[in-house]
Amino acid sequence: QVTLVESGGGLVQAGGSLRLSCAASGRTFSGYAMGWFRQAPGKEREFVAAISWRAFSTNYADSVKGRFTISRDNTKNTVYLQMNSLKPEDTAVYYCAADPTTAQTMGVLPPRYWGQGTQVTVSS
Repeated sequence: QVTLVESGGGLVQAGGSLRLSCAASGRTFSGYAMGWFRQAPGKEREFVAAISWRAFSTNYADSVKGRFTISRDNTKNTVYLQMNSLKPEDTAVYYCAADPTTAQTMGVLPPRYWGQGTQVTVSS
């Protein structure tokens, strides 16, 4: 059974930073892209960022480019999302995801595996 567990969410003021982590377990993730999605209240879940298996390729939503950075440590089966210059509109539940695909495809098709989510709240 695949398990993705997010951590690092919380409350931060606008302009601040947070680092999300997602630890994966239950299988080998060789060849798997990993990524982050978010869902704000009353809105649909949206793609945020993805990274390929060997971290050769990344993909970002336009709304976070230049502010968020995705990375991964395959020795720990962990993916990270460094979020800088946070805005109130970044407030959402952030979900980790994994899929045997590319970073570009993860932004288009729903991933196979999901975490439970972690709340990020940015105050103005």
